[in-house]
Amino acid sequence: MSDEKAGGALDGLRVLDLTRILAGPLCGQMLGDMGADVIKVEPPGTGDDTRTWGPPFTGGESAYFLGVNRNKRSLTLNMAVKSGQEILARLVKSSDVLVENFKLGTLEKWGITNDWLEKNAPRVIRCSITGYGSSGPDAALPGYDFILQAESGLMSICGEPDGTPTKYGVAIVDVVTGLYACNSILGALAARERTGRGQHVEVCLYDSGIAMLINVASNYLVSGKDARRFGNGHPSIVPYTTYPTADGLIAVAVGNDGQFARFAETIGRGEWARDARFARNPERVTNRDVLDRLIAQALESSKTAAWIERLRAAGVPCGPINSVAEALTDPHTLARDMVRTVKHPTVGELKMVGIPFRFSGTPAMIRRAPPLLGQHTEEVLGAELGLSAERIAQLRAEKVI
Repeated sequence: MSDEKAGGALDGLRVLDLTRILAGPLCGQMLGDMGADVIKVEPPGTGDDTRTWGPPFTGGESAYFLGVNRNKRSLTLNMAVKSGQEILARLVKSSDVLVENFKLGTLEKWGITNDWLEKNAPRVIRCSITGYGSSGPDAALPGYDFILQAESGLMSICGEPDGTPTKYGVAIVDVVTGLYACNSILGALAARERTGRGQHVEVCLYDSGIAMLINVASNYLVSGKDARRFGNGHPSIVPYTTYPTADGLIAVAVGNDGQFARFAETIGRGEWARDARFARNPERVTNRDVLDRLIAQALESSKTAAWIERLRAAGVPCGPINSVAEALTDPHTLARDMVRTVKHPTVGELKMVGIPFRFSGTPAMIRRAPPLLGQHTEEVLGAELGLSAERIAQLRAEKVI
């Protein structure tokens, strides 16, 4: 359950979250999970686009929005008008971190340039999240996760070898970009402790997609050979894929020759560890088609659960292919508090994915449920910026908030 009094690692820091959709909101949520006071600024009347992305909906809110916007306060503000820009400037000055994912030049058009920040808010860290970055021939293009999965090469290595390129099941480039953004902000905060000054941090979906190629990119850069699809397999390790069993599928990940010897012995094929085609990983990679076929034939003799019990006892990494429902109700998931319940003003008891990082001294907490649109507008403008009730009413009548 929530505990608003607990102090996290970023307790006392304020984050101004001007982002929408996924990468930016996820970054802001993680900072909030670590204790930062995150103010989410949204357009009046509509809010973050994902508030309408459904079904499913619950309590008038979309599941998508609820999944990446906890530990935030929501303030509505029309930043395209002068009075809205004046409030924005005051909010920036009172913050430690500014996160935005506008099109290039939008924030500058509203007067918040790097020069302005240098003069008026020199300790503020500005993190810009874009589709393609601020330089290069595609810099002006909008960024969409699916397109970036295609352009970055990620889709080309996903799918069956004889099938078509396939995207990942979630917006993985957005997710990783949010992680990179959060990581970069934490680095800039650490640097500020040393220099006393903020800086401009830039991440983009394109760079993230390229970086996510990791070993596959390194393989190409070293060998000059383009990557290809291996289905559930691995380009450099065998056996490392899914295999049919008597009642379904099992995932097997043999990481070294010692594990392979134990794997072969456990499935009744101990001679494979002495076979020149299979004894060492480079040869197993060369002969993957033959070995995968033989493994599939051997594993079809017993059920998935039985193989998992035997293989784990032998120290061979393996597991079932769970559905999302099975994963979220797994005893280990529940033991790790990776499904949490918080109180929400319209939903009531809201279940959400837990926090995937632990701090021994400054615990990460779910202190606030995802906010209703504009839920904290008066609180922020009045109690923290000092605007009078009359001024707030005027701004609301003028549709600035």
